[in-house]
Amino acid sequence: MSRDSYNDLLAFLAVARERSFTRAAAQLGVSQSALSHTIRALETRLGVRLLTRTTRSVAPTEAGESLFNSLAPRFEEIDADLAAILELRDKPRGTIRITATDYAANTILWPRLLKFLPQYPEIKVEIMTDYGLTDIVAERYDIGVRLGDQVAKDMIALRIAPDMRMAIVGSPTYLNQHSAPTTPQELTRHNCINLRLPTHGGCYAWELSNGETELQVRVEGQLTFNGAYQMLEAALAGFGLAYIPEDLARPYVASGRLQWVLEEWFPTFPGFHIYYPSRRQSSRALSLVVDALRYSQNL
Repeated sequence: MSRDSYNDLLAFLAVARERSFTRAAAQLGVSQSALSHTIRALETRLGVRLLTRTTRSVAPTEAGESLFNSLAPRFEEIDADLAAILELRDKPRGTIRITATDYAANTILWPRLLKFLPQYPEIKVEIMTDYGLTDIVAERYDIGVRLGDQVAKDMIALRIAPDMRMAIVGSPTYLNQHSAPTTPQELTRHNCINLRLPTHGGCYAWELSNGETELQVRVEGQLTFNGAYQMLEAALAGFGLAYIPEDLARPYVASGRLQWVLEEWFPTFPGFHIYYPSRRQSSRALSLVVDALRYSQNL
């Protein structure tokens, strides 16, 4: 049956229920003449009269009564099902899956979700941490969190943090035993703590910049991790130099447990962004989580 036939049946149900072309036309938002034409066309296609019309009233025929009793409950079920779907769309509930680095999850996502989630107990959040450039569509994530320059151009991206500076640090114990490097090239002679990237299978090349020159240095060392916090702990324990977010290292530098190394070469990257594929058909829950994570200078 064509879509027009469904519309014609809805028109018939309205007239049969209201027992009036005037009231049914007003309900459907059409003219009485257009509604009358629709009913006549439906009766012609079915080959049976559905309504008895007089100057004062409209009533279903026996065939019309039978059709009405058959169709009305079914359309009511459809309306109820659609209403339930719309409620699900608008009601803040469901599971939002997020992929992020451990540093972003700890310092950005969790502090904001900590305030947000108690307000919406029916929203569930699943956070998976890794440093790979995850295909969130293929991996069925709702949101990805990466630095701004890592977000694919076809994604919708929103900043959730200011620009981030990376730093090289080492413990006083390590630096007392090994002379601190004075140039980036000397890093290759040091025991450096590496970060494994799951996307490419290799280790991250330390990106350095002094404002004029940009370098990538591939370092070697005894330890390799896939998270920033393990690298931090290894540096604190004196196992070598680590390349980690400056904000993560700053409290330990202030307390004397770590020292800056090659500070003039610390690079700055675009801050963390959330990204997702489309604004279309986004759930109420997703919209609320996005708003909760959105960056504000007042945070």
